[in-house]
Amino acid sequence: MKQRIKRDLLELMKVPGLSGHEDRVRRDLRDRLDIIGVESRSDPLGNLVAHFPGYGPRVMLFTHMDQLGFIVRKIEVDGLIRLERLGGVPERALAAQDVLICVGEGRDVSGVIANKSHHATTALEKYQVTPYAELYVDTGLSCAAEVEAAGIRIGAAVVYAPQAAALNDDRICGTSVDDRAGCAVLLEVARSLKNRTSGPPVDIAFTVLEEFNLRGALPLAQKLLPDIAIQLDLMLATDTPDMEARGEMVLGGGPGMSLYSFHGRGTLNGVIPHPAMVDLFERAATAENIPLQRSAQVGVLTDLSYVQLVGEGVASVDMGFPMRYSHSARELCDLGDLVSLAQLLLAALGQIGPKFSLNRDDYT
Repeated sequence: MKQRIKRDLLELMKVPGLSGHEDRVRRDLRDRLDIIGVESRSDPLGNLVAHFPGYGPRVMLFTHMDQLGFIVRKIEVDGLIRLERLGGVPERALAAQDVLICVGEGRDVSGVIANKSHHATTALEKYQVTPYAELYVDTGLSCAAEVEAAGIRIGAAVVYAPQAAALNDDRICGTSVDDRAGCAVLLEVARSLKNRTSGPPVDIAFTVLEEFNLRGALPLAQKLLPDIAIQLDLMLATDTPDMEARGEMVLGGGPGMSLYSFHGRGTLNGVIPHPAMVDLFERAATAENIPLQRSAQVGVLTDLSYVQLVGEGVASVDMGFPMRYSHSARELCDLGDLVSLAQLLLAALGQIGPKFSLNRDDYT
């Protein structure tokens, strides 16, 4: 299992898929499901879903396939390119980063976000973060006509140049670990569900637009009308000096469960998990001897925050894996956590039967 997840993750991290421009990732995931022998379909927004029939409460198990990045905002006369930010891109991590301007497979253009020459910076500038609106991309092309001849137009998608590498064998570092790691885990779950003989009906979904507006999964959920929603995403690892006051989430310490999330910066939304889901995953983790870490964070939000409100309300929980350096060009996760997360999901799904209670009073 570990080697399959590692292979899928490293390969998926190299496929560009800016939010709203996920088609290459969707086609790659569709092909991987085809190889497994799992039929899938997509909707007009680009969500990809595979259905596994069963009996009992209907489960929507999903993760997002898109990544954050930029949109070309302006092409200067001299060929330099200005960007508009798409998603929670950290400005302090941008200078001197390699980027890829996505104009079509085999035709993408590489560039670099310029960083003012060190020898020309003032003493004050050396300690300042340049606002993204003042940054520009240098592709090596010398004028606007050359840029446009390369296929670059206003509105073109731009992502961190895709990178994927194994560090110390079990650690994976690179772009879009958020949330290609979740995608790799769901591919592994799909392999197992294909051969099962019992269990609840499960819709495994790879969703769009999460990094843009968190609502790409919403039309799919409105169509599926799940009773249970389980969302996979990163959990903030807090085992580095800059993060130790934020929690107790350790890289390599096992999968995580969010007990509280709230955006807290203008978006009044978040997720407090349903008690049936908390009980389910705690029991499954104990039964399988899988360490289960707990997270409670402000500043974190997933598309589950909208899916949970579909229909009469959905019993929901955010599950995930510890990750360091979120939304930077070099995110870091541990393969062992991904393997344990896949095992935990399968164990939890196996405990959902026709009589599984979603009555809150049975748990509180």
